[in-house]
Amino acid sequence: MAIVMGLDQHRAQITAEWIDTDTGALSRSRISPAHRAGVRKFAERFRGQELEVALEATTGWRFVAEELRRVGAVVHLAEPAETAARRGNKKRAKSDRADARHVRELLMIGRLPESWIAPDHLLDLRSRVRLRHTLSHQRGEWQQRIQAVLYHHGCPQRRNLMTAEGLQWLKAQPLPAGAREQVTVALGMIDALDAQLAPLDKELRAYARRQLGCKALMKHFGVGELTAVTILAELGDVDRFSSSREAVRYAGLYICGAGHHRAPVRSAPLARPPESPRPAGVALGAVRGRPVSRSPGQP
Repeated sequence: MAIVMGLDQHRAQITAEWIDTDTGALSRSRISPAHRAGVRKFAERFRGQELEVALEATTGWRFVAEELRRVGAVVHLAEPAETAARRGNKKRAKSDRADARHVRELLMIGRLPESWIAPDHLLDLRSRVRLRHTLSHQRGEWQQRIQAVLYHHGCPQRRNLMTAEGLQWLKAQPLPAGAREQVTVALGMIDALDAQLAPLDKELRAYARRQLGCKALMKHFGVGELTAVTILAELGDVDRFSSSREAVRYAGLYICGAGHHRAPVRSAPLARPPESPRPAGVALGAVRGRPVSRSPGQP
């Protein structure tokens, strides 16, 4: 490699430090403001050169990586927590320049805790899946607010408030004006979220029904269309995992059966019945159309 660079990225500025491995010349620069046009102008000076760049996988990494790849650079994405841990216990001031130097040095000695960079189409799918998750989570929060208002005013507990019968029951509750206003606003927010969720659900379900990996996952107990497309979006290329067990753990799945004594992950998207301890790993391999096999690389 001729040039090795480390970047420390923030919304206001990006600090860069690079070294020419042939001459030993060390250089630094600062990109401000830190937007696409500024990064593009900075990257152009390295066009046609052999360049490897390391930056942390924090918000905004995507457009930086895209602009660097546009000039032929090889981009390495560092996992932030592990990168910070490898700094050690040295008592020195933390600065943008020091952070850029840190990731550059880790890359040079082969100790960068590298994250897999998904292709653009998978990044786009992830953004849609995560958007749906955010909307669904917010919908649940507004329902919890309604339940809190009801409990605060001594109303009996009731589930399934969003059904026609539940809404009629809610309307009949003797709530004071302030509480009724809270409930009305919450219902309006839920309706607005439902309006955004409906087309997302429709598109993601349609995608799952035609995608081979999703169809393979849906053959297994507990895996529906939305769960399958979520697993596919988060896992991506399963060849980067050393075993199907590692892929299953990464996806947050729990496998019951002989030899599995760990407590289930409560936030897992699905659970497996005791009679089928292994097929999940096989199905994850079908994301690429073949079983998961051992291969180098980290998630």
